[in-house]
Order: sequence, then C-alpha cells, then structure tokens
Amino acid sequence: MRSFRSISTVNSTRPLPSRALKPSKPHLSPRTNAAGEPSPMTTSGAPKPPTFKRSSPRNKSRLRSRGVAAGGGEGEAEAEAAGTPALARALLPASVELDAVLPVGRALPREFFEVDALDLAPRLLGKLLRCDEVVLRITEVEAYRPNDSACHGRFGVTARTAPVFGPGGHAYVYLCYGLHMMLNVVADIEGVGAAVLIRSCSPVRGLETIQRHQGQQTEKPVLLTGPGKVGQALGLSTDWSNHPLYTPGGLEVLDGPEPESILVGPRVGIEYASPEHVAAPWRFAIAGTPWISAPKNSLRPR
Repeated sequence: MRSFRSISTVNSTRPLPSRALKPSKPHLSPRTNAAGEPSPMTTSGAPKPPTFKRSSPRNKSRLRSRGVAAGGGEGEAEAEAAGTPALARALLPASVELDAVLPVGRALPREFFEVDALDLAPRLLGKLLRCDEVVLRITEVEAYRPNDSACHGRFGVTARTAPVFGPGGHAYVYLCYGLHMMLNVVADIEGVGAAVLIRSCSPVRGLETIQRHQGQQTEKPVLLTGPGKVGQALGLSTDWSNHPLYTPGGLEVLDGPEPESILVGPRVGIEYASPEHVAAPWRFAIAGTPWISAPKNSLRPR
C-alpha cells in the first residue's frame, strides 16, 4: 500500500447489532455518475463527517472475546474440469496454467476476510467467484469502510445495512435503482461495518449461462465490466445477503492466481460523498486486463 495507507490510522467501531437482520428491499434515490453508471453504496441522507482510521487490534480482540466474531470452518470446493472458455486462458498471467489452478481451487477461510476493507480489496483481485456452474475471476473492486461517507454503513445498523455489520466473509447484496444486484464482500469482524464492492470480473466457466443471464452473446468485456453485470451474471438476488462465502456450495469465493500488478484510483460514482472520500484511492484493478469498467484513465500503477 502507498498513498491509501498514509490516509489511515486507527478505526473506531460502531455499536454491535444483536443479530444480523435480513435486509429489506432498498429504496434508492436515482444517482448516476458522469458515465451514466449506477453509484455504488448509495443511499439518501446526509453523510457523517469522515475520519480515515483503521480497525483497532485492541477493539477486535475485545469483540472476539465477547463472542461477536463469526464462527465457521474452512470450506473446500472443486471447480469443474470441463467447459473452460478459450478466452479465460488469455485473461490469466502467461505463467499460470489454467487447468492446473482452477480444478483445485479452495474456498478461502473465514480469517482471510477479517481484515480492514482497504487491505481486503486488493487481496480479492484474482480470486474466483462461483455460483453453480458460473465461475468468474475478480478483476476490479472498491473498498467501503467505517466512517466513510460513501459507505452504506454510515447510517448505522438498519434492516437493509445489517449485513454490512455482519461477519467478515459474508455477502452483502443490495438492489440498486430497482434493476442492479450489487455484490459486496463484507470485510473485518462483526460490528465494524465495512465491505468490498465487486465491480468487474472476467469469465472463467459457464460462459453460456452468463450470456443467457445477460441476454447477450458477446465474449467482449462489456459482458462483465460493471457491478450490476456481475450480479446479473451470477444470477444473484438480495436473498444471498448474509450468505457465508467461505463455505462449500451456493455462492463462494475461491482461491485463485494473484495478479502480477495492480492499478489503483478513486472510486466511481460517489460524487455525493465528502471530497476526501471522493478522492481516496480505494478502487483497485488488475493491470493489463480489458475486463475493467470505465473510467479507466483515473487508474494508475500501485
């Protein structure tokens, strides 16, 4: 980490929810960015003053001792050996043999996700999302953190935002503008209120299913470059919120090849947030891949 690390110190935690509530269907004010894309992690209401602080190890230990950290074991899943589209090979680094990596992909352990969202976001690049026969490689993400005027968690625990305050490694899926299912990976431990938005992916398995879900027969990046497209390709609904992504079956995050280099830049479509959060370099993408959403000119090598 470079510039974005220098912004952070120690993170304060929010009051803990007594239990994770299933989010109700959100009502969102229609906001879009200059490119006409939906603004991620957007709700109505005035944001709280931001402070860039990292999670306190002392607070985390105290929370764990009170039994609020989620339990759960490490899961394991095997990816299908057949049906790999030819374009998926071109998306991985030349040093990686696709067939040697994907069939032995394991679901990542719960502890992998129990870190600050700003640390988790780049670590998710190159990992694999699997839902039934569809497998995607994560190529672009954005971090949303506590005391972040762009994060849903800024309003505290509600029926809709409860999954954001849930255990790290769980899914937070919300409906944007009544059209787009936005997949987020909850970060840190229970009670913190942070997540990583999955912004773009590349196809690895199940290309025909992805095309059917999208209503497009293309193999071009337009198929999966955008958070709403990722949710649609996986066939997600808000029912997936609170689902543990580290257990076999259903929706999973599997281990995958690390990218050779990473791009970093400001997040997209959060003009409503405070200036320092708008400019914060909390968007991460794999360098050298076309499977990245617009705008690309705001991304720079890390």
